[in-house]
Amino acid sequence: MRLPLPTSMHTLIPETIESYCESHTTNESELLYRLNRETHIKVLRPRMLSGQLQGAFLSMISKMIQPENILEIGSYTGYSALCLAEGLQEHGSLHTIEIDEELEDIITKYFNLSAHKNKLHLHIGNAIEIIPTLKKTWDLVFLDAEKKEYLQYYEMVLPYVKKGGFILADNVLWSGKVTEQVVENDAETQAVICFNDFVHHDPRVAHVMLPMRDGLLLIEKL
Repeated sequence: MRLPLPTSMHTLIPETIESYCESHTTNESELLYRLNRETHIKVLRPRMLSGQLQGAFLSMISKMIQPENILEIGSYTGYSALCLAEGLQEHGSLHTIEIDEELEDIITKYFNLSAHKNKLHLHIGNAIEIIPTLKKTWDLVFLDAEKKEYLQYYEMVLPYVKKGGFILADNVLWSGKVTEQVVENDAETQAVICFNDFVHHDPRVAHVMLPMRDGLLLIEKL
């Protein structure tokens, strides 16, 4: 029997609506459910985990694109990487970067239990230092790490995203703070607003902002 799990991230839609959406979305796999539950039991800030609804969306996007190479910046406990890996081509690869070395054991544990384990590559360290070493072109990039560095990540990876490839950026509504008066010392909100505005005026891409959970920005390279 599966125990109900709390919502993973602050959402801007009513809890009843989110619950209804989750109840009408394909269930998590057993592996994802176990990772979800262990994250909530053992790891600080479990609300950072993607969870069922966003995880199902990431999986579906990946299956639609059928990427050869995926880059994820910000692994947390590996839930989103496992979802994204579901759409990889047979000989594809997913590289995910996590700065918190204390999360390495749980990520590795669940990667090794995945049917896609041979396609999954974990890098522990600073993404700004690791990204240039990967030497790949990307069909899909998922940004879900330090918000103050979003724009730097974006500029680093965009030249290596294939034409027609996609970048997905998480938390672009930042608990709704992007629509409010920003206090002077709120550097994270300021960074998210700057990133959103930059992408919106970037002629190299087309984009749509989705009010899913804390906001997802889907960006296509033209």
